Amino acid sequence: MHRGKILVIDDEKFIIKSLKQHLEKEGFEVLTAESGEAGIDVFKTDSPDIVLLDLNMPGIGGIETLKAMKKLNSDVIVVIITAYGDIEVAVSTIKSGAYDFVEKPFELSRISVLISKAMETVQLKREVNYLREEKYDVYSFNNIIGQSKAMQDVITLAKKVSESDANTILIRGESGTGKSLLARVIHYHSARASEPFVEITCTAIPETLIESELFGHEKGAFTDAKASKKGLFEFASGGTIYLDEIGDIKLSTQAKLLRALEERTFKKVGGLKDIEVNVRIIATTNKKNLEGAVKDGSFRADLYYRLKVFPIFIIPLRDRREDILPLARHYMNKFNKEFKKNIGSMSAEAEKLIVDYPWYGNARELRNVMERIFILEDTDIICPEHLPSEIVEQIETGAEDEKNASIDLPSEGLSLKNVERDLIEQALEKANSNQTKAAKLLGISRDALRYKMQKFNLL
Repeated sequence: MHRGKILVIDDEKFIIKSLKQHLEKEGFEVLTAESGEAGIDVFKTDSPDIVLLDLNMPGIGGIETLKAMKKLNSDVIVVIITAYGDIEVAVSTIKSGAYDFVEKPFELSRISVLISKAMETVQLKREVNYLREEKYDVYSFNNIIGQSKAMQDVITLAKKVSESDANTILIRGESGTGKSLLARVIHYHSARASEPFVEITCTAIPETLIESELFGHEKGAFTDAKASKKGLFEFASGGTIYLDEIGDIKLSTQAKLLRALEERTFKKVGGLKDIEVNVRIIATTNKKNLEGAVKDGSFRADLYYRLKVFPIFIIPLRDRREDILPLARHYMNKFNKEFKKNIGSMSAEAEKLIVDYPWYGNARELRNVMERIFILEDTDIICPEHLPSEIVEQIETGAEDEKNASIDLPSEGLSLKNVERDLIEQALEKANSNQTKAAKLLGISRDALRYKMQKFNLL
């Protein structure tokens, strides 16, 4: 098996012959051409890994040949062969994209060293391209499942944004709706795809450290700053910073973030020097009322409107029920491959239960349910008995409640919000704070109960 494919372009037959013999002994496949024109033709048809190119040839010279090949494949590695005294010209070819150069007369051992180094670069580029393509496949728009108009509108907008020069994007939606996936898809389908994608969860970092994490700090800026440190903005240069739950960062950090977005500069904590930055910010939040945070002063209005240039809202799964079964089948296909199983379908009863369930945890909850089934069950078809009890029971209990429950509305009226909160508190008290039991008393899932507890600050 050949170590690689090398194209030698030189108008001197003796040089072509000696290089071909030497490189073939070292395990390479060697292609040859005696002019720039012929070399370009061979390059088009055979796609060599490395080109050894003479600088001075009749007809199309080395520089023109180099530029033509770079247009065909910008990643090609070209080593220039130049006569003694043409060093200045050879150096200029490096600026035109050549990998390196070697002077005539040369020693074959020198060629071997150059080719070995160049092949390492070829291999590295292949690995980078492979990883890039793998990321592109994983974070593809095809993996955003949704046939509803709402999700199709989200996908259309996300495609436009990914191709644009927009440097601020705000994605909103409940937990589990797929904000993180969408952020990555936008990055890997943008011109920034080959640059870093840096994620920071604002709620996972202590408030006192988030500014240092984002912008870095100078030595001695605070007690534990024993050395200077780069922040995520510097690490993400040219790429994307994904700020998850941006609604939770403190006001002082919001001010520096706004400056970085508007002026593309920032200062490290304790620093005096402005650092230029070129990053795209994709921010997400599950806060329903970010506008309320702006009104009460806990979130800067100018930052909110700066982020809101390209807002994307993913509505809850329960409000686009036509997406539930396609999403469930998507997870079935995924887990069939992952767990080497062959669960082909769901029964009509199971499908109805899944579609009727409110999915307060959204796509993430559905994914977890499907994964659990594939881990625990040995079946060819998913039936109601394979579903978690809360999915089956919430339908049955809800139907029974609709038949039997009755509340007399007083003539003066009442607060539905207060009634709901009171019922939740009563259920928790009767269940001795056991959330699973309290959820059953109310005829809802545990996830639905936790959602409502959070809504009423009962957690």
